[in-house]
Amino acid sequence: MIQPIDYFLVAWFVLVAISTIWVGVDQFRHNPEPAVMKWGFILVTLYLGPIGALLYVLADKEPRPGEHEEFTRPLWKQGIGSTIHCVAGDATGIIVAAVVVASLGLPMWLDLIIEYAAGFAFGLFVFQALFMKNMMGGSYWQNVRRSFLPEFISMNLMMAGMAPVMSLLMMGRDMRAMLPTELLFWAVMSFGIAAGFVLAYPVNVWMVKKGLKHGLMTVRPQPASHPQEHDAHAQHNPQPPEAHAGHDQAAGGASSPGSGHEAHQPSGAGAVTVPQLTVVGAFSAIALVVGMVAPANAVNMTLSAHDVGGLIMPPGMIMTRDTPAEAMRDMAAVDPRAATAAYDVDTRGDEVLEPARIEDGVRVFELTVSQIRWEILPGVTVDAYAYNGQIPGPRLQVTQGDRIRIDVTNELDESTTVHWHGLDVPNEMDGPAGITQDPIQPGDTYRYEYTVKQWGTFFYHSHDHADRQQALGLYGALIIDPADPGLQPPADREYTIQLQEWLSREGLTYPAMPMEGGMPNYFTINGKAYPATETIDMKVGETLRVRFIGSNTNDIHPMHIHGGPFTVVARDGAALTTAQQFQADTINVGPGQRYDVLWNALEPGQWLIHCHINHHTTNNNVETDGAGGLTMIINVTE
Repeated sequence: MIQPIDYFLVAWFVLVAISTIWVGVDQFRHNPEPAVMKWGFILVTLYLGPIGALLYVLADKEPRPGEHEEFTRPLWKQGIGSTIHCVAGDATGIIVAAVVVASLGLPMWLDLIIEYAAGFAFGLFVFQALFMKNMMGGSYWQNVRRSFLPEFISMNLMMAGMAPVMSLLMMGRDMRAMLPTELLFWAVMSFGIAAGFVLAYPVNVWMVKKGLKHGLMTVRPQPASHPQEHDAHAQHNPQPPEAHAGHDQAAGGASSPGSGHEAHQPSGAGAVTVPQLTVVGAFSAIALVVGMVAPANAVNMTLSAHDVGGLIMPPGMIMTRDTPAEAMRDMAAVDPRAATAAYDVDTRGDEVLEPARIEDGVRVFELTVSQIRWEILPGVTVDAYAYNGQIPGPRLQVTQGDRIRIDVTNELDESTTVHWHGLDVPNEMDGPAGITQDPIQPGDTYRYEYTVKQWGTFFYHSHDHADRQQALGLYGALIIDPADPGLQPPADREYTIQLQEWLSREGLTYPAMPMEGGMPNYFTINGKAYPATETIDMKVGETLRVRFIGSNTNDIHPMHIHGGPFTVVARDGAALTTAQQFQADTINVGPGQRYDVLWNALEPGQWLIHCHINHHTTNNNVETDGAGGLTMIINVTE
């Protein structure tokens, strides 16, 4: 699903690539420092883009030949160098772990623990003890021991900054951030690394000042000399390995005899005390715990990329630490990439479905469930679920006493069922998923078969995650004529009105629901919003039967007809006796309800049928040609 932020991210990562290439070329061609620091700046620029390049220029890039030593001497620059080395190692381990954990589908709380362990291990065992071994002196395991405490402190603060950023953004509204295949994942990782850098920088400055870590170093080629001269030089500048405590311990003079490495000792350095190390280490550990645990108060850390990765939630939806994955999946945007067809505003739903065949007197109908793109208004298209590629689904028009069979094939990426609303059918044909039948899985076909016993206005709709599927278009009219035509009050014309609410924002469609973030902004009659709704043409003196169907899932709609009152002759598929019939000009049609009304065309003109909640006669809060949404016209002529 492409979102507006994706265009910004593409531009950002182009800048990242350019910045990384430039820093890499400049480091290896011009900058006199150890290879490990060259790669440190390259990796950090890969993670932070132009920000990494800016840090390189401000703190490390030699301004003119021979000036690197003096240029990098200030303590704040040495602190940047130390933090760069920390971030390059730790963040690399964290990113690799994040990709693996997302692929395995482990929960977020475990994800953070594994990322911390991987970042600490890579930073300590690889980027410090191994890559810095020649400068630190001593054996590999000696360097591991010396590096442990500085790495522990740096990594704690690095992760204390990264953890809340990753948790809150990955589990935020756009959960594409949980998938390594999405640009947003890498953007969140970059943002988290930046937060970790900011939090780790002050303590790295302190550790450089106290001689616990190296900052920036300079490497100059050594002039050729005789072995005897080299030995004499080495003896003149002895540097015992113990002087290099920590993975980057600062030390004055050359870092090893005759190596050409110069580490710059800032002024004011002093031996670190045990109480200082204890307090700083404890502070970093507390910061780590807070950073890891605090997000659990706001988001559900038990969820994984397999549970909700890739979902985009509607603007304004409130998600808490106990919001389950199923709720998120039901509320999430429809993925436009899964649409199998697209239909323009002139395509109509509620078309009468003819039987595919008749077998031994059984009328056989075929319904196919799929995802489509459906234009409800010129220029406004929703991503919807549909029966037979239309919204509402095709009308099943049968007669009382018919034996019917409906074969339902599911082409969605999720399971579904069909419920025959208000009908007296065998229990196993009723449709509730997991109760009277197993859901129809993607690619499967399920057969419903029953004898139609009633007559009147009914409808069918999904009964598997119905709050999502019906709201996205899975409903259709089921009109049953009486076996005795004389039982139905006569009318010259007939029109069925099926109501629906839609939520479409920023190019994505969400199932409209009566909850935070789920309120609808478009309303349709038979899948179209005014002025794209149909016009009913009549003559003065004719009678119109309107079948109102509450196929919607949210609101009660007070449906009003201009031009005089109407007579309510049936309710919920049951005919009213003459004594029960009543006149009205507005009828409240709630979800699941049906009303049959008779309206007489008394005067010529254009008479409205509309919902009397005025907001429901707008399109995204705007009137179009004087109305919108749940509005249509009866055009009466002489």
